[in-house]
Amino acid sequence: MNYALITGAAKGIGSAIAGELAHKGYGLLLVDIDGGQLKTTAEYLQHIFSVPVLTLQTDLSSPGSAGLIKEWSRPYHPQLQVLVNNAGFGLNGNFETIPIDEQLSIVNVNIKAQLSIAHAFLPILRQQEKAYLLNVGSTTCYQSVPYLSVYAASKAFVISFTRSLRFELKTSPVSVSCLIPGSTDTDFVKRAGMGAYTLKTAERFNMTAEQVGKIAVKGLFKGKAEIIPGFSNRLHAFFPRFFPKSYVEKIAGNIYRPRDENKPAAISYT
Repeated sequence: MNYALITGAAKGIGSAIAGELAHKGYGLLLVDIDGGQLKTTAEYLQHIFSVPVLTLQTDLSSPGSAGLIKEWSRPYHPQLQVLVNNAGFGLNGNFETIPIDEQLSIVNVNIKAQLSIAHAFLPILRQQEKAYLLNVGSTTCYQSVPYLSVYAASKAFVISFTRSLRFELKTSPVSVSCLIPGSTDTDFVKRAGMGAYTLKTAERFNMTAEQVGKIAVKGLFKGKAEIIPGFSNRLHAFFPRFFPKSYVEKIAGNIYRPRDENKPAAISYT
């Protein structure tokens, strides 16, 4: 049996991708910071799809987390065919008012952990006749997003890194793709403490996590470089390049500007 390792797998897009892979007969190695929800998800997937599901609770912002995941998953390395770097989070608010330690934690999870995990597991994936690496970005990667600045910048890193790595590995057995979801019904906006205006805007374009997961897995196995679920998200990715950056930033800033300036920024996990 082949296995897939997925970070940020307790809920949302990560859980949906896990379900799609389990449906295809993959054993699952699931990693998340939320141990309680991770256990619930694992039990559900194991019951529905009758595949082995193993879990590891860990904080990817901690140094050494990639090494911990590698050691934990070692018994399954000979069958590891899919790696999904899904874990990530954002903070909504004014850059200067959000504690710098919290913003650096975004960098640790969205960038450092993704790099470390990819670097740790690529030699393992190379041993397969065919293997797949999926990094999860966001449509925010195509533009600057005021009040979500560090998150958007981290996702710009993800798409740039993924495409470069894809080129480097084009003659290897490892196919590298980037999933670029837009607004998805995963509580991202609510958990970020965003206001009613942002919620209303997001709801116009929301896709379900299950829809995104299905498209993600289909695109991954087709070997697509960028997997952008939904027509509106493809437009979002396409049109900003034809407008002045200041205009695009003004629109994004209006959407994400905190309406209650006294409300502290909140963490949002993807």
